[in-house]
Parts: sequence; structure tokens; C-alpha cells
Amino acid sequence: MRPKRLTVEERKEIFYTLVTTQDGGGLSVAQSREKTVKQYGITESQLKQIEEEGLENEWPPLDEAIQEVG
Repeated sequence: MRPKRLTVEERKEIFYTLVTTQDGGGLSVAQSREKTVKQYGITESQLKQIEEEGLENEWPPLDEAIQEVG
């Protein structure tokens, strides 16, 4: 599978979906990753990069939690 080129907004959307799916409680981390890969038609490698980028840059929903505390 050739990796899709994704915009920053698309990567943020994928990260948001991944985090909210993991936090939803119904799926394990591995299951939520698998579901997100299938949903967006991306590779596992791309998802890993998006996950790292999102954590590093505190993309939503991570920044939302920070705002609530402050």
C-alpha cells in the first residue's frame, strides 16, 4: 500500500479520532489503532507518525484537557 499524502488538518483529524476512540473505553489501544487505520485508509506506519506528531504538538483533544485545567 502506497502511503497517502496527508495535510496537517487531515493528520489532526486522524489523531483526534484515535485519541477519542481510545478514551471511549470500548476498545483496547491496539483495536483503536486498527480501527483508525481502516477508517482512514492509511498505513500503520503513518498512524504511528501521526500519533507521535500529535503528542509532541499537543493537538486536540490533548490541548482541550490542558485548557480545562488552566
